Amino acid sequence: MKTSTIQQFRKLTLVSALALTTGWASLSQAGTDTENLSVSATVADNCTIATSALAFGSYDPIVTHSATALENTGSVSVTCTSGAAVAITLGQGANADTGSSDAAPARRLTDGGGNFLSYSLYSDSGRATAWTNDTDGDVEDTGTGTEETHTVYGSVASGQNVPAGSYSDTVVATVTY
Repeated sequence: MKTSTIQQFRKLTLVSALALTTGWASLSQAGTDTENLSVSATVADNCTIATSALAFGSYDPIVTHSATALENTGSVSVTCTSGAAVAITLGQGANADTGSSDAAPARRLTDGGGNFLSYSLYSDSGRATAWTNDTDGDVEDTGTGTEETHTVYGSVASGQNVPAGSYSDTVVATVTY
């Protein structure tokens, strides 16, 4: 090799070594510090409610239902935050009879012409526990995060002498959480 080439090689080697040394020196002198980042979220209780109509069908006050109640079912479905304490109540209805209360609803269907057909709503299939609009007759549950369906058991009392017609009522279903 020529002398100038050797000198250039040595010079390049020296500059490279110096650059590496300086770079490593800079890294070894760099400082670090750490801090924890707190992360949080709040999950609020929440519920949705939906109903499926309770359609009694035909009431025959002369023969079939003269001594036997007309029964059928509907449903109330709630979807609530997992772990939420839930209470479902059913109101007195739009045509409640005199003396009706949240604790003892006297619900009635009407034909819109002043005629009424009394009925009751229950939370059990034996129709022994009235489903009311207070804490004594509500349906309590714990949210699961998925839809929970509760059957509403209805009964139109037997022996009601009412004119033929189409009878209806509206009951407000409420979920409290």
